[in-house]
Amino acid sequence: MTTTQPARIFVGIKVTDEVAQELAELARPLEQQVVRLVPTIDIHLTLVPPWNEINIAAAAETLQAAISYFKPFVLTFVHLGYGPKLREPRLLWVECAASTELTDLRTMLLTAYGKCDSRPFLPHVSLARMLRNGRRIARRNPIDRTLLLTQLITSVELFRSSAHGQSGYRVLASLPLGCKPDAKTEKEPESGAGQNCSGIKWSERMPS
Repeated sequence: MTTTQPARIFVGIKVTDEVAQELAELARPLEQQVVRLVPTIDIHLTLVPPWNEINIAAAAETLQAAISYFKPFVLTFVHLGYGPKLREPRLLWVECAASTELTDLRTMLLTAYGKCDSRPFLPHVSLARMLRNGRRIARRNPIDRTLLLTQLITSVELFRSSAHGQSGYRVLASLPLGCKPDAKTEKEPESGAGQNCSGIKWSERMPS
């Protein structure tokens, strides 16, 4: 599957509806401020930053191969606050625990796509974007809260960003962890082994 024009895509983890609704409520105190709240359906954790891609099918196959021997793991949401810089905040976000499983998964994905990111890994999900006056908003609405929310991560998603001037993201494909891309049988995997796959499952709305 290819597109006539490059699509802006990225790899990440989609937060479940239940957890996303809980997180979205945490940003409600800012809804009267000059901010853009992230819609519940768009709350996610980015693992590979966006890039332009024509061959969407190849990108999905790369994702499937990269995560084939990773097992499901627990993602923990640990802190609600402003970032990335407290002096000039641009976001209200929730930081996540940088577990070994999550860190190793990100490293594998960056390698698989030939990407590099020299910045320290600070896993987070964005809940609101300050359009201007971030410092003033943060000062008038102090938010600094410890959390203990968890989500079992069983898949990784390939997302497409909206066209310029639009907002929102589309899940192009959701790939289960531990799914062998070249499985030949439908037998149950042995304990600790990857699952068998029949192929990539695309979202209902195909990329154009």
